[in-house]
Amino acid sequence: MQEKRTLIIGNARLMTLGENNRYFPCGAIYTEDGIIRDVGENTEIQDKYPNTDFEDMKGLLVIPGNIIGHTHLYSSFARGMGLKDEAPANFVEILERLWWRLDKVLTDEDNYYSAMVALIQCIKYGSTTIIDHHASPGAIDGSLDVLAKAVFESGIRASLCYEVTDRGGEAEALAGIKENIRFLKKCQDYSTSFVKGALGLHASFTVSDKTLEKCLEEAQAVGSPVLHIHVEEDFADRKDSEEKYGVPVISRLQKMGATKLPILAVHCVHLADEEFGILKNEGINVVHNPSSNMNNAVGVANVLKMMDMGINVGLGTDGMTADYFQEMKVLPLLHKIHARDPRTYSFDRLYQTIFLNNRKVCDLFWKNAAMGAIEPGAYADVVGLDYDPPTPMSADNFLGHCLFGMNSSMVDTTIVNGQPLMRNRKLVHLDEERIMARSRELAKKMWERF
Repeated sequence: MQEKRTLIIGNARLMTLGENNRYFPCGAIYTEDGIIRDVGENTEIQDKYPNTDFEDMKGLLVIPGNIIGHTHLYSSFARGMGLKDEAPANFVEILERLWWRLDKVLTDEDNYYSAMVALIQCIKYGSTTIIDHHASPGAIDGSLDVLAKAVFESGIRASLCYEVTDRGGEAEALAGIKENIRFLKKCQDYSTSFVKGALGLHASFTVSDKTLEKCLEEAQAVGSPVLHIHVEEDFADRKDSEEKYGVPVISRLQKMGATKLPILAVHCVHLADEEFGILKNEGINVVHNPSSNMNNAVGVANVLKMMDMGINVGLGTDGMTADYFQEMKVLPLLHKIHARDPRTYSFDRLYQTIFLNNRKVCDLFWKNAAMGAIEPGAYADVVGLDYDPPTPMSADNFLGHCLFGMNSSMVDTTIVNGQPLMRNRKLVHLDEERIMARSRELAKKMWERF
């Protein structure tokens, strides 16, 4: 019988987070095969598990790795790219003049390097798990394998899906469904915790009843996959559903039987009153993307109402960044200025949204271990920050330090599954210079095709 791989991550200022946050001024984590088995004072853990490899954190502040509840790895090549038309005036024009042109010209190699760029940034910014939503109409078949290859090489965890849509015609929609189902079946055969699958749809206004029915029919072949879909990001999505189907989007999904599957509903900015109750009653998870919503000027999701009703609302970046620290700072600012009330979004609710709710989102995909907390039974996914608090820090006031004192540039060490991916701000196993150089070459060629 093969001996278990064990590791102590110690000599750390340890903040466990999770439901029962604890602070160890000099703490340690004992892991077996990438799973946390014990947490405590540094000397206690070392005495308890002698002759165990020791990862010396040298006094860094160690917290669970950040989880990004929704992102788009394929968006990396858009950075710095000029548009060929005048600036979009609304959300639909943003899709038509930017994203739906960009995704059409992506190749397999573009997909791989775009993903690698974003995954490197995840490592450097302390994001260890992501929920991705992919689109590349010119390279659908096998595209999720390309992303999975990048994820495995990077060493972080990801849920992957392909964006099914009718905007390119029936053949393209069927190809998207086929890619999702093929990859979901493959994921069922994986003996790995790094890559999971989902059933991706773009949004109601680009998915016909016929295509949605086909998705739900095919989903039966793989059990109950998570349906990962954009919902009423802009009012145009809700208006389209009401005009074509007589009901708003969430009501349409329920009417079609989609709510028999677990659903990850992204954005939910323009919900009708009836939809809040459906989200609650059907146990639908929502992911809020405040920076993206501000950038696209689509509005402000009523996440506080959702949370008051017991709806789980996670936090995503929508591909704008891999920097979860940035997103957590934007979250309260958006809602405070929108309400014109500095009391909006209490610290309790912020802690819940930032550190607890994405754990529940991940429960949709990862069944064997928890995330987002340093506790026995959780994955050994942690980051070490070079943060020297200028005032007393405790489990009770950590969020204040996080929001007003920490940023992603302080991430010194990133460890996933008990394996260091970055130490002293240097990647352990990836040639960042080579990857970025090739990315620039490919992005330039893609811009010419755009």
